[in-house]
Amino acid sequence: MKDYYDILGVPRTASDDDIKKAFRKLAHQYHPDKNGGDDKKFKEINEAYQALSNKEKRAQYDRFGKTFDQQGGFGGAQGGPFGAGAGGGNPFGFDFNGFSQGQGADFGDLDDILGAFFGGGRGATQASTKRGSDVQVVLEIPLKEVYTGTTKNISFESLISCDTCKGIGYDKAAGVKKCDVCKGSGKIKEQHASFFGTFTQTRECSTCLGTGEIPKKPCATCHGTGRVKGQRHASVHIKEGVRDGQVIKLQAEGEAGLRGHEAGDLYVRIKIPLHPHFRVEGDNLITTKKVSFADILRGEALRLEHISGRSISFDIPPHFNVRGSVVIKGEGMPHSGFSLGSHKKGDLIIELELQTPKKMNEKAKKLARELADELEKDEK
Repeated sequence: MKDYYDILGVPRTASDDDIKKAFRKLAHQYHPDKNGGDDKKFKEINEAYQALSNKEKRAQYDRFGKTFDQQGGFGGAQGGPFGAGAGGGNPFGFDFNGFSQGQGADFGDLDDILGAFFGGGRGATQASTKRGSDVQVVLEIPLKEVYTGTTKNISFESLISCDTCKGIGYDKAAGVKKCDVCKGSGKIKEQHASFFGTFTQTRECSTCLGTGEIPKKPCATCHGTGRVKGQRHASVHIKEGVRDGQVIKLQAEGEAGLRGHEAGDLYVRIKIPLHPHFRVEGDNLITTKKVSFADILRGEALRLEHISGRSISFDIPPHFNVRGSVVIKGEGMPHSGFSLGSHKKGDLIIELELQTPKKMNEKAKKLARELADELEKDEK
């Protein structure tokens, strides 16, 4: 009899985790449901795992070269790697206690459960082979257009509907015929021998994609898939006030589906580049304005160009701390989803940056001293 450790490809000093990992890898490789699977090899792997995953059986095997199982050797379902018993060595957490284990029993949706591990199942087939994949693109929007809102036309490479066959994958005039593989039912039933019994698996026919029909004359352009590589075009409406990192979903604007089935969705992620003069915090728009002593002394209104391109005027209030900020209500960024002209906007915050004179002549110095004296009198 071949050594169980050799079957799993692990040394005799292997840990429980090493044995479990080796079994998973080999079970995935040789499972009879997969292409290139080997039922005999799989049963051998299972037998070795059942012995080495159970501490008592492994101890017996290490000592005597065999194990003693009064319940019928290693073939019992409760001792297998999918069993629910405490000593079953369940690496996947599946519990099949509620399933019938009779010969030829129909396990219903068991194929979906197995598909999660072995890469098949009806749900996976339908989701991956019919509907087009979702697509994500990044779209840069300058801050000015974030304020006003805009519409952008974008293009990206993807699978698009075939123009020759209009996406159906075949010559419509030639028509279709009954699928020879599934005999027109759209489904395939397969019996599989497993370590927990024989079960029947029902899956969608991959030849006709569950329709029961195949084209008499497949499209020569797309080779029957209904889609080809090309440029996909979409129009994206950007509402004012959109935020950096926000994602806009465009339904059915992603990759074309197989043979005319539903297209995937397009997800547009917004990226707002840094602006040289403005930054956004919440709904507030923040900028910096350089002011001089002369600006303050004149007492005249100051002006700056708003992100929208408008000219905004503001005054420096009396007894104002120039290290503070001037706040203009309602001139910030729109709340996302609200129209322009409404009161649903943040504030414009102007941070003042005071600049001292580069130099002063004697006349300016004299006037400055006189002004300082007068200001001190007013403060008293």
